[in-house]
Amino acid sequence: MMIDPVEALMKTSNILVPTSSSSYPHIPLPTVKPGNTPIYQRAGETGHRTLWVVFVIMIISSLAFYVMAFRVPVQKRLFHILTAFITTFAAISYFAMATGDGISFDHIVIKESHKHAADTTQDIYRQVYWARYVDWSITTPLLLLDLSFLAGLSGANILVTVVADLIMVLNGLFAAFGSGAGQQWGYYAMGCIAYLVVIYQIAVHGRAQAMAKDNKTGSFFTAIAGFTLVLWTIYPIIWGIAEGSRTIGVDAEIVCYAVLDVLAKPVFGFWLLFTHDASPGTSISLDGFWAHGASKDGTIRVGEDDEGA
Repeated sequence: MMIDPVEALMKTSNILVPTSSSSYPHIPLPTVKPGNTPIYQRAGETGHRTLWVVFVIMIISSLAFYVMAFRVPVQKRLFHILTAFITTFAAISYFAMATGDGISFDHIVIKESHKHAADTTQDIYRQVYWARYVDWSITTPLLLLDLSFLAGLSGANILVTVVADLIMVLNGLFAAFGSGAGQQWGYYAMGCIAYLVVIYQIAVHGRAQAMAKDNKTGSFFTAIAGFTLVLWTIYPIIWGIAEGSRTIGVDAEIVCYAVLDVLAKPVFGFWLLFTHDASPGTSISLDGFWAHGASKDGTIRVGEDDEGA
């Protein structure tokens, strides 16, 4: 008699070949949660090369400004010294950034909600070049002193301008490391308000004082101050799309700031000094302590009795 092996197996075992009546306990499917791999936004080859290029430009400009300073009498070196200091500090800052110093990471966490799965988070670390803010906290007041002395601003106006500028830069630094959007953009808003004070002092008071000197000085101040303020207005825009909203990458951020820094420092400096040397009306001559130091009559005596006391 022929035996069907499949039929025989079905009759003797229901373990290897389950029947339709077999029942199994319900085991829920595992939920797979994606791993949180941090994202690092950092400078690439383009950014590093840009930092080195700007460092070289700042060094060459500084040497040129120092040479130009030695070609004029010490009484007329005020603008030369201030302008040379601007590019010197900028060169140090760019050397630090190019060699890996003056850099930190700002950490933010982005939370993503999912309809049929658990919420996930994404950690993002972005490079922040805090050496840039150290640079700006020194070089922008020096640059404003150039403009203030050119216009002939009063000491009170100069003090307000410089302090407002420092408030602007420091708020930018705090905003770059802000722990949340509210804090970050709050610092940003306060920095922009401080910048409006700088604009008012330079564009209104500065221009009025420069025009009161003579037409040539007034026209030159209007041109170079307008050039500077237009460039400075672009800085917060770049900050907003770079460190603020992180719309552009770190390389693009470096390139944008580099172009602005070259225009606002070396180009500004050469324009100012060449015009200063060619136009006597824009020249400032400082004698006394600036040129000769503290003379015997000008020294301050401490702890000595006045004559006849």
